[in-house]
Amino acid sequence: MASVIQRLKAYWRTFSRPSRHLSMGFLTVGGFVTGIIFWGGFNTALEATNTEVFCTVCHEMRDNVFAELKTTIHYSNRSGVRATCPDCHVPHDWTDKIARKMQASKEVWGHIFGTIDTRDKFQQKRLELAKHEWARLKANDSLECRNCHSEVSMDFTRQSMRAVEAHQRELVPGNKTCIDCHKGIAHQLPDMSGVEGW
Repeated sequence: MASVIQRLKAYWRTFSRPSRHLSMGFLTVGGFVTGIIFWGGFNTALEATNTEVFCTVCHEMRDNVFAELKTTIHYSNRSGVRATCPDCHVPHDWTDKIARKMQASKEVWGHIFGTIDTRDKFQQKRLELAKHEWARLKANDSLECRNCHSEVSMDFTRQSMRAVEAHQRELVPGNKTCIDCHKGIAHQLPDMSGVEGW
C-alpha cells in the first residue's frame, strides 16, 4: 500500500511541475492539437445528435410524434422543403443549442426509465410535454419557426382573409408569437379540455 501511495505522489509531482524533458513549445503545440481534436470530436458528436435519424432512434419518438409529423405539410409538400426534428426543436445559435441539448438530457432519462415507452403513457404525459415545448417557443419568440418563416416575407395576398387579419393584428405588431396560434401545426394536439383559452 505504501508503494502505491509513493507512486501516486511521484505521478502528482510529474504532473504538477514543468517538464524537464519536453520543451514548452512542444507542450503548447501538443495542448493546442489536443484541444482541436477534442473540439472536433465534441462538435461531431453534437451534430450527430442533431439529426432526424438520431431523434427517431427511440421508438417513443418514431412511433408517436414522428409518425404524426409524416402526415403534415412540414413533412411533405409541393415545394419539397421539409422540416426535420432539429429544425423545430433545436435552436441554431451555438450557445442556445448547447442549452437545449442539456435540457434534452431529461428526455434520455425518460427513455431509459420508460416514462413514455408505451402509447398510453405517452398520451398521459402528452399535455405536459406539449406545454413545456410551447413555453420554450413562447419564451424565445418562436425562434425556430422564424428561422424558416418571416412575417416580412409573407405575401398577404396569397393568404386567406382570416390569416391576413390574424397576422396583421397579432404577428406584425408583435402582440403574439407563432406558437400562440399554431399549436398542433406539426403534431396532434393533446386533450385540451380544461386548458385555459380552449
